[in-house]
Amino acid sequence: MNRKELVDLIYRKKSFLCVGLDSDKSKLPECVLTKEDPVFEFNKAIIDATLPYTVAYKPNLAFYESQGIEGLVSLKKTMDYLHSFDKECFTIADAKRGDIGNTSQQYAKAFLSPESDFGFDSMTIAPYMGEDSVKPFTVYENKWVILLALTSNKGANDFQFTQDNQGTKLFEQVLTKAQEWGTKDNLMFVCGATQAEMFSTIRRIAPDHFLLVPGVGAQGGSLSEVCKYGLTKECGLLVNSSRGIIFADHSADFAKTAAQKAKELQEEMKTYLER
Repeated sequence: MNRKELVDLIYRKKSFLCVGLDSDKSKLPECVLTKEDPVFEFNKAIIDATLPYTVAYKPNLAFYESQGIEGLVSLKKTMDYLHSFDKECFTIADAKRGDIGNTSQQYAKAFLSPESDFGFDSMTIAPYMGEDSVKPFTVYENKWVILLALTSNKGANDFQFTQDNQGTKLFEQVLTKAQEWGTKDNLMFVCGATQAEMFSTIRRIAPDHFLLVPGVGAQGGSLSEVCKYGLTKECGLLVNSSRGIIFADHSADFAKTAAQKAKELQEEMKTYLER
């Protein structure tokens, strides 16, 4: 999915919601546990319920890889199902990969290439090892690198706010340097919603790049604050909610509740887009 298609999708659905498929098998509702593939059946129900309000889905690969071959089969079935909707959603492999060049090439091939069993539109990447660890993910047409810049976890303070001799914070250096490796058409940045006070700085450095924003919902991030400082004329945001949607209800009505939670966020997002 290229940038124009993504922007058109956002304004057609009046939403910039991303649903995180962090499908922890230990937290699935009992009603799906008797199914042959509980994780896939859960994901399918969540997708069916939330697709009218959602522009992106983000499987967190840890929850699939931890289940071995069984988990990878569930992931492939989930991706095959998402592909059946063609241009109705953008897909993100939340993998946070980043290694030396030849290893990154293999990670990119595994999740982004036309020959991949999964065929994601994008992939989250860790920038710590620099250009040669990131560039291999940028070679596929209409595929996106989503680079970690300013995250929403407690440990973000350990490194991301350290400063050089000129007072430039590390996350600011990442935002600046990474723009030499990609463009606004294939490079996004992860910026956590719990760091919303920094979005003015982020937009000063990266005014036109899309931002993937986790941390709204269960982690306490404010959608209104993110939109106040992060929205652009092309939206420029994908705001993720995972547990707050998919695990809002553990009863047989889990999908219905997920749809309601997604709709509530979409309706709020619609007001910001209209402004």
